[in-house]
Amino acid sequence: MIPGFEKIVEDRIRKAQREGAFNDLDGSGRPLDLAEDSHIPPDLRLAHKILKNADCLPPEIELKKEIQRTEELLGGMTDTAEKHRILKKLNFLILKLNNHRQGDISRELPQRYLGEVVDRMSATPRK
Repeated sequence: MIPGFEKIVEDRIRKAQREGAFNDLDGSGRPLDLAEDSHIPPDLRLAHKILKNADCLPPEIELKKEIQRTEELLGGMTDTAEKHRILKKLNFLILKLNNHRQGDISRELPQRYLGEVVDRMSATPRK
């Protein structure tokens, strides 16, 4: 997320709460139905339930988790050669995720970091 953007969002949410903007919402005072599967087509609901009960995730979700783990690993690295290798892996995972997706390209994850790392590597004096 954009730095500072989260703070702005949180401030606006708190202000709306103080002003009562969230009072009398549909479903207020009732527990959330977290098992709601209305977003899943009826013919796929049983398959999704079986996969969920078996603790299996769809490939797209697995890829997103792997991308997140790789980004966290990349953030803590100092070795330039190893960082470059992990960066190549990250870009491959993002490319793979984007190839799995269908629909509007604006929602796809961009291949990122490569330009920034190359710029930093070329600006860093060698020892």
